[in-house]
Amino acid sequence: MFGWIPGLSYLMSGAKAQGSKEKSLTMSTQNTDRQHPAVLLNFLSKVGLEKFYPNKLTLRSLLKINKNSIHEEAVSSVKDIPWGFLRKLFKLNSECRSCTQLSDNDDDDDYDPYTADDPAEDNKVNPLDLIVALFLCADSFLQQEMALKMSMCQFSVPLLLPHGNNSQSTLMLWALRDIVKEWRPHHLSESRGFVENNIIQADIPFYSFVRLKNCSLSKSQCLNHILSFGQYNNNMFIHGDMKGIAHERKIANGLVEVCWYLPSGTENLDIFPKPVAFANLRGDIYESLAQFTFLFQVSTATFVFLDKVEEEEHNVLTSLQDVKSKLFFVVNRKEGNVTEDMVSVERTQKELDLPKTRIKIKDPRVNVATFSDKLCTAIKKSLTDVTTTMTIENMLERAVELGLSVDERTSDDEKKAAQEIVKGIGVQRIPDYKNQQLPLQGVNWKRLSQLEMEECRLQEPGDLEPEEYKSQLQGEKQQIKKELGKHKLSHAMKSFIDHLSTADKDKRDFFVKWVKLQLNAHLQTAIQLPLLRHKLTEQSNKEEKNVKEIAQLDQALLDSSLGIEHYMREMGLIYEVSLQSQDTADKMSHLPGLAAEMLLDGYPLELLDGDASNIPERWVTDVLMELHRKVGEKSRLLVLTVLGVQSSGKSTLLNTMFGVQFPVSSGRCTRGAYMLFLRVSEDMQCQLNCNFIVLIDTEGLKSPHLAQLEDSYGHDNQLATFVIGLSDVTIINVSMENSTEMKDVLQIATHAFLRMKEIGKKPVCHFVHQNVGGVSAHAKTKADRKLFLDQLNEMTQIAAEMEKQPAIKAFTDVLDYDMEKNNWNIPGLWQGTPPMAPVNTGYSEAVADLKKNLLKTVKRDKRYEVPQIPEFLEWMRSLWKAVKYENFIFSFRNTIAAHAYDNVCKEFNQWEWEFRKEILSWQTSAEWDISYGDNKSDLSHLYELVQSKKLQVEEKIADQDKLMKQKLQEYYKRKDRHVNLIEKFKTDFFNSISSLANEIRQSVDNKLDCALKLRKSLKEVQDIQRNNRGMIEEQVMNLLRDCKHQTLTDKELEDEFEKMWAEVTVNVSGLKEQNIEASILKQLRKQFLNHNVNEELQNIGDLEDIVKDPFKAKKKHLKTNLPLIKNKDTKRELQSFVDSVIESCTRFVHDAAKTDTDYNDSFTRELLEKVDESLKQYSKDYKPKFEFDLKLYMCGIASREFLHMHRKFLSNRDPKRQLEKYKPQYLSDFIDLYKQRDDCQRKAKDFVRCCIKPAVEEYISRSLGIQILDQILTSCHSAEYSSRSFFQYNIQKELLQKEDFESFVKYICTYEIYVKDWIFQHVLRNMSIDKTLCKLKNNNLQVIVHKITEARERASKGEDGVLLPDNQESITKLIDKMRKYLIKDISISVEAERSTLFQIQSTCHPFTKSLIKSLGELKEQLQEEFSNSDDITETLNKLPIKPQDELFKRMFGCGQQCPFCKVPCEAGGKDHKKHHAAVHRPQGLGTYRVVATEKLVPTLCTTDVHSKRKFKNAETKWVYHPYKEYTKYYPDWHIPPDSTIEASDYWKYVLVQYNERFAQAYKAKPADVPEAWRSITKEQALKGLKDAFNIK
Repeated sequence: MFGWIPGLSYLMSGAKAQGSKEKSLTMSTQNTDRQHPAVLLNFLSKVGLEKFYPNKLTLRSLLKINKNSIHEEAVSSVKDIPWGFLRKLFKLNSECRSCTQLSDNDDDDDYDPYTADDPAEDNKVNPLDLIVALFLCADSFLQQEMALKMSMCQFSVPLLLPHGNNSQSTLMLWALRDIVKEWRPHHLSESRGFVENNIIQADIPFYSFVRLKNCSLSKSQCLNHILSFGQYNNNMFIHGDMKGIAHERKIANGLVEVCWYLPSGTENLDIFPKPVAFANLRGDIYESLAQFTFLFQVSTATFVFLDKVEEEEHNVLTSLQDVKSKLFFVVNRKEGNVTEDMVSVERTQKELDLPKTRIKIKDPRVNVATFSDKLCTAIKKSLTDVTTTMTIENMLERAVELGLSVDERTSDDEKKAAQEIVKGIGVQRIPDYKNQQLPLQGVNWKRLSQLEMEECRLQEPGDLEPEEYKSQLQGEKQQIKKELGKHKLSHAMKSFIDHLSTADKDKRDFFVKWVKLQLNAHLQTAIQLPLLRHKLTEQSNKEEKNVKEIAQLDQALLDSSLGIEHYMREMGLIYEVSLQSQDTADKMSHLPGLAAEMLLDGYPLELLDGDASNIPERWVTDVLMELHRKVGEKSRLLVLTVLGVQSSGKSTLLNTMFGVQFPVSSGRCTRGAYMLFLRVSEDMQCQLNCNFIVLIDTEGLKSPHLAQLEDSYGHDNQLATFVIGLSDVTIINVSMENSTEMKDVLQIATHAFLRMKEIGKKPVCHFVHQNVGGVSAHAKTKADRKLFLDQLNEMTQIAAEMEKQPAIKAFTDVLDYDMEKNNWNIPGLWQGTPPMAPVNTGYSEAVADLKKNLLKTVKRDKRYEVPQIPEFLEWMRSLWKAVKYENFIFSFRNTIAAHAYDNVCKEFNQWEWEFRKEILSWQTSAEWDISYGDNKSDLSHLYELVQSKKLQVEEKIADQDKLMKQKLQEYYKRKDRHVNLIEKFKTDFFNSISSLANEIRQSVDNKLDCALKLRKSLKEVQDIQRNNRGMIEEQVMNLLRDCKHQTLTDKELEDEFEKMWAEVTVNVSGLKEQNIEASILKQLRKQFLNHNVNEELQNIGDLEDIVKDPFKAKKKHLKTNLPLIKNKDTKRELQSFVDSVIESCTRFVHDAAKTDTDYNDSFTRELLEKVDESLKQYSKDYKPKFEFDLKLYMCGIASREFLHMHRKFLSNRDPKRQLEKYKPQYLSDFIDLYKQRDDCQRKAKDFVRCCIKPAVEEYISRSLGIQILDQILTSCHSAEYSSRSFFQYNIQKELLQKEDFESFVKYICTYEIYVKDWIFQHVLRNMSIDKTLCKLKNNNLQVIVHKITEARERASKGEDGVLLPDNQESITKLIDKMRKYLIKDISISVEAERSTLFQIQSTCHPFTKSLIKSLGELKEQLQEEFSNSDDITETLNKLPIKPQDELFKRMFGCGQQCPFCKVPCEAGGKDHKKHHAAVHRPQGLGTYRVVATEKLVPTLCTTDVHSKRKFKNAETKWVYHPYKEYTKYYPDWHIPPDSTIEASDYWKYVLVQYNERFAQAYKAKPADVPEAWRSITKEQALKGLKDAFNIK
């Protein structure tokens, strides 16, 4: 057990008598000792802190975001008091000491002074007891934080903390180590210099104030008067007259508090000309002898407050040594008979030989304030005599000698380790130390960062081609990385990493803190830092600024700056460099886990290295991924950032809001951005929808000295865009006082917000106006807020103009902004003049309100999915990459956004197929109804039927349109698909749905018109067939009569039949042929109705003659205002364009002509529309004559092919040919009738062959197209058609594997045809695998045979369910009923039926049996045909709904190609505003060539559009135009930079492999490809392709 004896024996060493006095003193103290444990534990139990004793309450537990962060609950019980105090203290609310008692609602009038103990006392806690209890329960780091916050509030802080369980105290050296103060002594007033120092290391005179037990004058009150003389009265020390103070202390006696007076350099305001420390011992000295002895020994002077001196106190005082210079008596003389009291004082004075000047007597007539002036004067006078002072740090030895414990003795090992690490700083200059011990963050790291930036911007290529320049930059980067890899681990970093790696978290925390403290100590004593800062400020303030010198001074200041963050940065770079070698990677693999633990423990992580303007991406990624794993992959992040000008209180705002400790010292020169993780308590995770709140603290914008440098605006823009892009909530700190500065900050911020809007991120934004106070501030600033909004709008317009977004006119177009709710007025931080001003309570309350509002807003707003760490990292990488490019909006490409877009495209494609499938199924049924379904055959009825079908489909399309839009709307409401990132595409998709509906409507209308035309032609054919059949049957019967009386052999009968057949059919005429050429020309004329081409239309000759020779682009097709040399280039371009259009359109004509239908005018209309679509993609350097000639030429091709198609259709339906088809059957009928044979079996077979089989085949084909599509889109190959980007990936992957040059050329130059062929081949392969087509056909066959069987069974019975009579008439009834039952499925031709059943001699029952048998045979026959058929191509080409065409529509999209490299657009839907593609190509592959040399251009357009290069072509009228401004001529294209330099490896590889052959094919010279491209392998090319398309 610790005793008071060592201190006392030392104290009493000069005393004459010890015996009985010492014994009584010992007993007294020991009795007190025995009381302490119970009193302390009782008190801790009363306030609910017993479970935290000793030192179990941690800082990180208090920083958690919990329900009190949003709804701060009132203190309702004594056990709530500590938490209410801590909450207010951490908000820097100086009212925190007033919340130590519960409100007493009893009326004062009810108080009875004679009743028992006051029950209200149970609700009161003395603030000093509470502070002692909290310091006893707090761990070392919470003690530091509490002391720091108390000091900022200008409260006294514990110097000696009583243990509570005995009289022993602890010197709180560690707890005070974090307190750094600034002051200006009077001798520095003129130079405006200041001193910044750790308060325990400062040489400051130290005055102690103690009392004897009988003193009635409050020393604390006197001290407060002394310390706030001339300023607002500030209660630094708690005293009895303060509001809400419970007088009786339970555990705080023996507490020594300390505070400091610090001068501001203004003589009129300052009480003392230099800093002074004041210590205050609570309780009387007799009860705390060890503390008193310590104070007396370390103090410059000690003031003893007393009324009289009792015997024990006399003994203590007279035992002191060296009292003349160090002791003051402050005597409180009372009114009345006080002679005896004064005698005791005089006796002690004489024995101590104290001069009278050392006795300060307070007359009862003098108030405390006036008397305090007297004490103040005494202190001032004493200061002039001070020769030596002792720092608090140096008091340690005295404390140990006196048996006091010291709080930081537990971390001596860590202190030594920290000293070892920084020991070189005193010996050498900081820049030299950094070069030696932290070598990786030197020149090479900065150069690497510059190279990465230059790689994106390509600002200084010199004479090199961009791709060659990029390769050179890549080479230099690799060289630097090699150089960095050669560095060995320095002594300082090895020690730093070793000590961080300890498993004991407390040791690690002590170590990190000691390193910080040691560094701060060295920086504060370093002469160069203040000198550099002074020079920099001096240069920046000059009217004629030397920019070069400012830059050099700024760099020197950076080089001389050193903090713990530099060691952490070096650790990150050590990890990054270690990854180059497996050996070093293994050794350093634990570092990210270590940093992740520190991040979880509340240490900040450097996100953006401001010195090098770079992010160590791999390090940050691996650290955060380790953190993600450590928290069980529950890492939803809510990110909050504060932005503002330098020194505007951003860090202080964050510190006050969340109780954290971002550096705010003026010595900090660190730049960039730091992130700090705050855990959200489990009860709030659901409400806030996050697991962590991440705070990002940034360097200040518009740094006064950096503003002079060229790239300062760009630097600020980068920083703002990056951190705002990462943030969910952004606070912009603005000052209404400096309007120019405010405008600059607003412009930077609006730039960033505008960019975020474009990429789909909408952070919440609040503007904080600091230093705006007063009760009328809100009303007064209404006009200011209006003015502020006007300025915001003005800055938005400027930013929108710079970002080429003219549609944006106001800030509210960019963000949801409310002038009232998004503006916050916050009073000034200090209440009075620093350094003695406390924190303004209004400031802390306003900041607390802001925090609550922010969290409430987050709680309400749950529109989008909150990202976890992997998504946050992906977003961070994409943001940083985009920031590195100057033109942010057009360079942003994010994998998360790409996945989100790809997902919506996949869904959209699925919905589109459901839409098409629904309408196609309906269309199939409608076409059937029109062509075969209705027996009424007059034309007017058919026309009405078609019109009613068109009205039906209109409604059906409208329903599907609405349904698809609802699906899209619902999709955009989902929170799990990052839909906020693709918000800007929402309108495009809605427009695409409307466009799809129109396209389907037009297509169905055309199909219905075709069905009507087919029905008309069928009716015509049927009428002719009916007449011919009647005539033939009549002649057959006549011949039968003539031959019946003769006996003829079969040969003779055949001869007679042949003779009759020839005579009868000689006059049968064919169908009339349409004038297809005239019909096509009629459609052409309609197109050119309002064009000035009448003469050409009149002079059209034979269309066949027009297409005898290939189409040639001629001089007369070009505009006349082009220079002669450009005419040649334009003509070549035009010819190339014409060739591809003709090839594509000819394919369309051939595909249409392959079907079994007749020609329809809609084919020509579609053809001409297709030519129009192609012409839209081409420049307008041609005359109208060109368009006319091209369309006329296509009409020539169409005329030839459609005429063949028409003739084939007529041939298939030719009446004579139809008769010939039935000739064998009529012959058999004739012979059977002649011989009177039973024809039952043959008739049934013929009926099935001629009537059922064609109908069954038609049924199978009718729905086969949709079934094939369903099969492909639901099979293992469905992913290939899930989105256009994945489709492109598959095509390009196959091209690479085939290694066929002709395929590459076809893919690039005739993309549409290549895609059609690719899809067709893919469908062929798909259908041939496992005989898929055969299975689909058999399924349909099964269905229809089942339906026919059912229909036959029903038809064979009468209405009464009895079988039909067994006679010939029943056969007709049977077939009529079958036709009726099958009307919705198949059409049994009446004419065919009558021909086949002509003169049937059988009765119904035998015929039915034969029919059953023939149907079975038909099924087997068709199954065998399907199984043996290898010609899938013919099947696909003849299907009414061709799967290859539907897949083409799904995947081809808008069909637009990049104007530079000809890569096809991959955007979802058809009606999108911007075309884009994942991977662009070297422009030479798109036929671009260098004008002067005719060499193919190797540069990628994704490189050029971010370089300073220019292009010229027909669009630019052959005038050079900057690539960066390509949107002037191609506003519909969005060409971002490649996601990585490897992304375009695929096409680089292709160009290198086939350079010569491409040149030959394009009639150009081979490209000069960069040497680095030649080393790209096929495997690398494929990997680049995968990365570009985000294929895992």
